[in-house]
Amino acid sequence: MDLQLRGKHALITGASRGIGRAIAELLASEGCNMTLAARSESNLQHVKEVLESKYDVKVGVFAADLSVPENRETLVSSCHGVDILVNNAGAIPAGSILDIEDTHWREAWDLKVFGYINLTRSIYRTMISRQSGVIVNIIGLAGERPDAGYIAGSMGNAGLMAFTKALGAKAPDEGVRVVGINPGLVATDRMITIMEARAQTQLGDASRWRELLQHLPFARAAKPEEVAELAAFLVSPRAGYISGTVVTIDGGASARAFAY
Repeated sequence: MDLQLRGKHALITGASRGIGRAIAELLASEGCNMTLAARSESNLQHVKEVLESKYDVKVGVFAADLSVPENRETLVSSCHGVDILVNNAGAIPAGSILDIEDTHWREAWDLKVFGYINLTRSIYRTMISRQSGVIVNIIGLAGERPDAGYIAGSMGNAGLMAFTKALGAKAPDEGVRVVGINPGLVATDRMITIMEARAQTQLGDASRWRELLQHLPFARAAKPEEVAELAAFLVSPRAGYISGTVVTIDGGASARAFAY
């Protein structure tokens, strides 16, 4: 299926690895030019080289901490005519309300929660001036399934879900769509590292980490490419009547949990 994205310009944050990297690859394969943002200059340059060598697209990179307002402003000023914004930067740490100190909590929210909000505000302004554009927020399942052991992430994700739905309800009046994706567990490098540590502790063998996923649907986590496929569809004209919606991709795990 042609997603009708050729020649569009996408801005993707958290694009050097994991879900962001997978989205960049898929949008490039559809002919999107793009600006990729993350903290690591070397990782971004590698992604740029790979994508430009495989696809007929132009890729710009911006290496910076997007929790810093001045960096976000520089990024926005360097990007012109953004058709698609993919907010994906930031990982909020796990822990209970007694585990996470105020400074760490605020730093995580500055990157993910306020990072999404403030970058959206800047890009949305330019999109409504053209009466076109799509914003997709990669959020997380804890926003709809709050967990006291992941309280900062649960609250942050819930806030971003509300943000997506509220803005997405109004944005079509300006010719813009805003959507969200709530991935469950995804097999990123970070997840594998965490699961290897757990397998070493629980099973005495880090290489047995896949055994800890047997309770999940299909006995595995989602692949980053599966999240990317959903994102690519949602930002395409093929999904032109979808806005203010947050789509869960967890293999049915959350529905299964409710059933027991």
